This record gives sequence, structure tokens and C-alpha cells, in this order.
Amino acid sequence: MQFLDQCKIYLKSGDGGSGTASFRREKFIEFGGPDGGDGGRGGDIVFEVVPNLNTLIDFRYQQHFRAQNGRGGAGSNRSGAAGTPIVLRVPAGTQVMDENNEEILIDLTKPGQRVVFLRGGDGGYGNSHFKTSTNRAPRRFDLGWPGEERWVWLRLKLIADAGLVGLPNAGKSTFLAATSRARPKIADYPFTTLKPQLGVVNLGEEEFVLADLPGLIEGASEGVGIGTRFLGHVERCAVILHLIDGTQDDVVGAYRTIRRELAAYGNGLIDKPEVIGLNKSDSLTAAEIKAKRAKLKRATKQDIFVLSGVSGDGVTPVLGALLGNIHAARAAESGEPDRWIVSESRY
Repeated sequence: MQFLDQCKIYLKSGDGGSGTASFRREKFIEFGGPDGGDGGRGGDIVFEVVPNLNTLIDFRYQQHFRAQNGRGGAGSNRSGAAGTPIVLRVPAGTQVMDENNEEILIDLTKPGQRVVFLRGGDGGYGNSHFKTSTNRAPRRFDLGWPGEERWVWLRLKLIADAGLVGLPNAGKSTFLAATSRARPKIADYPFTTLKPQLGVVNLGEEEFVLADLPGLIEGASEGVGIGTRFLGHVERCAVILHLIDGTQDDVVGAYRTIRRELAAYGNGLIDKPEVIGLNKSDSLTAAEIKAKRAKLKRATKQDIFVLSGVSGDGVTPVLGALLGNIHAARAAESGEPDRWIVSESRY
């Protein structure tokens, strides 16, 4: 399935049906009177969040959605039928933005969530509605109310518990493949990941969703490389796993490059909890690991996890640290006390 996380669409709810002016004409009934029915209500535009969907690709081939108009009323006090609504099924994490892609109108985060975005127009009254004691034969009837219409942007921010960031070839896809059943593309050249990949990680009786994002490079906030377009998916993550390629000479420079791009992107990414992993330990000597780990620890003032996505060494402690941060974030959201301790020795 192709991945699409942003698109612009046109929406219009249905117009209300018109009422009608009609009079009862039946043999042997002397005073028939008005019997014009009301018009039907126009169809709504509805957004519904469905599970097991992680792309907006369905909106690539159809960008215009118009709900059915209400039917007009008829004689014998028959009301018109209501228009059929249009239900747009979107993945969890979809945001509905205004035409300028600046203001969030709806944030759809929970499967099963259903929101009426544009209401259909009300139907007009028929002439039977205007009958009074002084006006026994009204000929007035109302037209239906028009529906609403607008252009909107759909922007998807994947719902993941943890997000993988790092320079190209830091081993993010290898780590995702080693810890989940996801099968991202893995190769020995940069930018093998061109779209976010999700994987479910199992650790004991616990599980969480890990997102692998395309690699960042210096200047990404200004559009260099793939840019920072996919960093929006990290905004919903509870913790960031920052992988650093241990085979490069300047590991501290690699770390700071990513941190600068996160800060330039904004939206609170720089303040999210971060787990730092020195990857590809299988290609390093013990002396190199010790020296590079010490440099990173001095620069970041944090514990540095040493791991290898290829051999699996050191992967479990990293997953334990991620899970601890995820539980801490969930406890903070619910207001419950934090029972989780994030440390290297937990697993």
C-alpha cells in the first residue's frame, strides 16, 4: 500500500429540499385545504476513524466529495427524503486543517471516533406549515437551505509510542526489523527509508508501537534532503530513540546535527524524552566503544546505550528504557503515580 500523509480535498454537504405548495382536491370533500409537504434535509459530511489504516492514499484519486441533496416535498403532506450523508474513513491520527493548512479544525485520534464536519442544509417548509385561522389557503412555501462547503487539508500524524530518529544509515530500519515483524527496506546506502514505517514491539507481556522515520541531514529544516516533513509523526510519540552510527568518527557532531533539526522544527520535539543509542557495536572494538560512549555521555549528560541491530546485542535494555518512558508518559496523562524507573539495568 502506498503511503500518503497529506492531501487537500473539497467538501460540500447537501442542500435542503424545497417545500411545495399543494392543495387537497378530493371528490366529496368540500374544504380540502393546503397539503404541501416539507423538503428533506441535505446529507452531512462525516469523518470516521477506522482501525488498521495508516495512509490517506484513498484521497489521492478522489478529491471532491458532495453529499446528496434533500428531496423536495410533495402533496398529501409527504415530506421529501433526506439526502444520503458521505462518511469519509480516515486513519487514527488524522488532523483536518483549514484551507491555508494552518489551523487545526478537528483532531481525530481514537478508532471509532465519528464527527459530523459539515451539516446538510435544512429542508424548506411546505404550504401546509403556514396555514392559520386567518389564512386558510396559504400559497407560501420555502426553499431549502444550502449546505456548507469548504476546502480542507488532511494531515496524518501516525499514532506511535516511540519514534526512531537519526542520520541516514544510522541503522534505524535494521533496528525496527530486529525488534518487530516489520520488514522495512534495508540497504548500505543513504535514504533507503522514504516513508515512515510502523512496527509493534513485544517485550515480555508488554507491547508498543515503534515508528521508523526517514533520516535527517543537516539543513533538513530548510528543505535539504527529504526535509522535516515526516517529523510531524514524532509529535504524538511519548519518547524518541536517537540512534547514532558508531562507525563514524564524529559521533557527537552527528548527535548535535539531529538535535539542531529537531529544535528548528519546533512543536515540542526537542523537549521530548530521549533515549540515545550508539549503534553498530558489532563493527567496533572495545576501545572504540568506550571512547565514543564517553564522548557522547559528556556531550549529552545522559546514559548512552550501546547496541547492535544486526547481532541483537544491547537491544533489550534499549527497549526497556523506551517502555519505561512510555509508561511514564501515560501515567502523567492519566494523573496516576509513575511506577516505572528508566534505567539501563531494568532488563
